[in-house]
Amino acid sequence: MKKSLKSLRVVPVLVQAVLVAVWLTCVSSATAVASSPYTNVVVILADDLGYGDLGCYGHPQFRTPHLDTMAVEGVHFTQFNTPAPFCAPTRASLLTGRYPARCGLMTNPSPDSTPTADAAHLPESERLLPEILRDAGYATGMIGKWHLGHREVGWWPAARGFDRFLGILYSNDMRPVRLIDGQKEVEYPVVQATLTKRYTEQALEFIERHRDRPFFLYLAHAMPHRPLACSEDFYHKSGAGLYGDVISELDWSVGQVMAKLKAAGCDDKTLVIFTSDNGAYYGGSSGALRGMKGTAWEGGFRVPCILRWPGRLPAGKTSDGLGTTMDLFSTVLAAAGTKSPSDRVIDGRDLLPLLTGGTVDSERIIFGQGRTELATARDARWKLHLLAQANAPQPKDPSQPKPEAPRVGKRDPDGVTLLAPYDQPPREVYPGLRTGDETKELSLFDLVDDPGEQHNVADQHPEIVARLRAAFETAKQAFAADQ
Repeated sequence: MKKSLKSLRVVPVLVQAVLVAVWLTCVSSATAVASSPYTNVVVILADDLGYGDLGCYGHPQFRTPHLDTMAVEGVHFTQFNTPAPFCAPTRASLLTGRYPARCGLMTNPSPDSTPTADAAHLPESERLLPEILRDAGYATGMIGKWHLGHREVGWWPAARGFDRFLGILYSNDMRPVRLIDGQKEVEYPVVQATLTKRYTEQALEFIERHRDRPFFLYLAHAMPHRPLACSEDFYHKSGAGLYGDVISELDWSVGQVMAKLKAAGCDDKTLVIFTSDNGAYYGGSSGALRGMKGTAWEGGFRVPCILRWPGRLPAGKTSDGLGTTMDLFSTVLAAAGTKSPSDRVIDGRDLLPLLTGGTVDSERIIFGQGRTELATARDARWKLHLLAQANAPQPKDPSQPKPEAPRVGKRDPDGVTLLAPYDQPPREVYPGLRTGDETKELSLFDLVDDPGEQHNVADQHPEIVARLRAAFETAKQAFAADQ
């Protein structure tokens, strides 16, 4: 009996010891989480912004002081390419780290086109950046254009890793243009003139709400995709037409995000990336490059890309290294200390070693698609066109009268979604070079000596043609096998 009483007295002591140990473990874990270093990530994606559309990339009229400052405080690329010259495939590559031909989305989902386009979406088997980061403890938010599938709710951002979503499900000229909050329609027709401002306000709210924990914010602006629209604060203020007004508001938005990060105490632990989904459309600028959005010329693929991470990336650096949209996937995961999926091929590379002193990989070869199939292969110097490429339409006779009808494009206006129809840039305002040799299959260009792709030098360099063609065929087979 005495032994039993002694045992009973020991049990509470042991219980107390266990409870104290558990409590200490919890406190220790909480303290470790609170004090552990982490990296926030903000990816800002413009829509149809050309390589030459920013001041820091040489535009003589468009004023972009905030983006120029971001470039001064960070790194900007001169050879950054998208994998496709139009919207959805590039966005798929950004969130999967894989070429469009590998991740399964090579076309634009569209609700007002063919049944096939209406059903197009990023396959559910793909592992998306927000899903990986959310599993790693990040708050994930998306504000803006999705364009990775719209017909089924299960294809929307809220079902693909984003805790928060406000935006449109496809391009702002596709009908109907509906604003979605989470999984609910909250505005139709959409007042596009206020989209940039409202997207910015929502982005600032997201940063404020999650200032004390790691977060991933994907801010995918509608602009400068047509129809161009901006708020009254910027309309007719730039002195560079409606396109210039839109660029000014886009730059303002970037400035607001940067200021909010500083005010929230997140600046030094946040990697901010700014880029575009493809080259410029009419009214924009491809810089000194040939072509525009929708073409396999450099004007369709090459875009601005600026990265800023105080204390981690050098300030004021210009990188001539070859980068792709898929690299942002790998770079973000590396910055977050999270590994890429190991059960599939990831085409993206972590850019951080290159940006912090690493050497340029002159042997790297990247590929670009045309409308529906792979079309180009290029390395740091040479670019091979595997398919014939149509020449740009020549400018019309300036003595002819200008059209008087609104420039609404191929789709009719949808409620108040088309603003300032007479201010939309006409097709005469071509963004890139129109000149150059006609392109046939296996045309080769020297992008160092001839960045405007004017002279086909395939006959002078058959060994380079053979090398790039072999890499192209190998990649094409690999992509097909991965489907």
